[in-house]
This record gives sequence, structure tokens and C-alpha cells, in this order.
Amino acid sequence: MTATEKKALMVNACKVRMGIIESTHAAKAGHPGGSLSSAELFTYLYFKELNVDPKDPRKRDRDRFVLSKGHCAPGLYAALALRGFFPWEDLKTLRHIDSYLQGHPDMKSIPGVDMSTGSLGQGVSAACGMALAAKRQANPCRVYTLLGDGEIQEGQVWEAMMFAHHYKLDNLCVVIDNNGLQIDGPVDQVMSPYPIPDKLRAFGLETVEIDGHDFEALEGAFDRARTVKGRPFAIVMRTTKGKGVSYMENQVGWHGKAPNDEQCGIALEELNAELARLEAM
Repeated sequence: MTATEKKALMVNACKVRMGIIESTHAAKAGHPGGSLSSAELFTYLYFKELNVDPKDPRKRDRDRFVLSKGHCAPGLYAALALRGFFPWEDLKTLRHIDSYLQGHPDMKSIPGVDMSTGSLGQGVSAACGMALAAKRQANPCRVYTLLGDGEIQEGQVWEAMMFAHHYKLDNLCVVIDNNGLQIDGPVDQVMSPYPIPDKLRAFGLETVEIDGHDFEALEGAFDRARTVKGRPFAIVMRTTKGKGVSYMENQVGWHGKAPNDEQCGIALEELNAELARLEAM
């Protein structure tokens, strides 16, 4: 990755964060914490990794992305808008009556969304089905899915991992956002999923653990994923919930609460300052 490419990704991640704040503020609802922690991942996928085309969002050989932690739709929507799938200004219609940008992704109404999600644990199963279908149809696409660390407390997740290994789904990449917090508190206190990498390896997935806010680490992990044959690949991202907004970082209360007018102003001031710093690099 060149310095220019890295700078562009960092700028876009900052803009994704701004979209998250603007949309949840306009909706007066939503989930900013886990959306912000995944901003680099959304950015890397849609500006570097995925074979997708905003002008042809349903093309047959496109890569598929399933947001298994569907409540973090604000982050996905911001990345899709920035990539050109729909107008940026539509982000402010999030969760509004008659808006196509619902609180969880809807594959029937949102360009670029491949699976409707929201019930935790089910998205990764859908991704497994897509990956198996692609193999049987000789479709060269790859399938990616993002889960939360609280979500992997769901038993269905581990059934999906067993399925993925059994069917040798080496076109599947499972990403887990390990920000350490879920709606009821720290994940290790609610129902500890640790050690996450060891459990994934025990279920047969080739697994790496990285800093999820480091674009070079993301690049290395995704590059490695494409070389692994005969088994699925997993990336465990260590992240900070609420990353990029000082008063939201590592605060469980921002899992599912929208910023008010004053809080939105503070967040956007911080993000605009960061954007100016990045653009001046």
C-alpha cells in the first residue's frame, strides 16, 4: 500500500464516521458505537477489497458482503453512499418513515446490500450459503461477512463456522469486530467469547488477529485470505467502540443511542478537525 493510497483510505474512513454521526443524529436513533469501530473495515472493503460496481450493483460476479451485525447499518450506509451507490444526502433520512434506509439493511430496497440482516447470528449463515452457491455455480466471487463480538455468543454462529469448514468454503472471509462491548456491558462479563481466535481455529478456520483501525494490517489480512485454499478464513479485529469521537470511545452507553444536537456538533467538530489534518498530510 502506497502512502497516497493509505491517506485516501484514512480520509474516507473519517468521512464514513461523519456519515454515521449525521445519520444517527437525523434519525434520533441508531447504533453509532459499533458502526464507528468498524469504519476502517467498511472503508477498506468498499474502496480497496471488494469487486463491486455502483453502476451495476447486481452484477453476477460481484463480491458479496453480509453485515451480520445488521444494527451497524449506519456505517455500511455511509460507505455505500461515499462509494456512489446512492446519494450522500439520503443518509439523513435514516429510519425515517418512507425512507429506503431502514434501521437494518434491506436487500430489496438499498443498492449494494446483498442480504437483509438484523437478527444476530443469521447473517453469517446466509454468507455461508452464498459462498457454497458460488462454488457450485462456478462463480468466482468472494463472500465477506462482519460480526460483532457480542453476536458470536449466538449458537447459530458456530453452526455456521462448522458448515463453512465442512464445505471447504475458501471463498468466505469472516470478520469479527472485537470492540469488547455489547448493549449490556463488556462482552467478557455478559458471556465471554474468549479466546476468540483459538475457538475459530478449533472450528477449522484459518485465523489472524489484527488492529482493526490499521489499514496496512487490514491489507495484509485480506491478501492472506485470498491465498488460503480448502478452508474459510477469519479476521479478528481488535477495535475501539465509538472510535473517532472522544466522548463515545469505550463507552457502552453509545451502543444504541443517537447524539443530540450538542453532541452531534462536538462529534462533527472533532471529525472535521481530523479530516483537515489528514488532508494536509
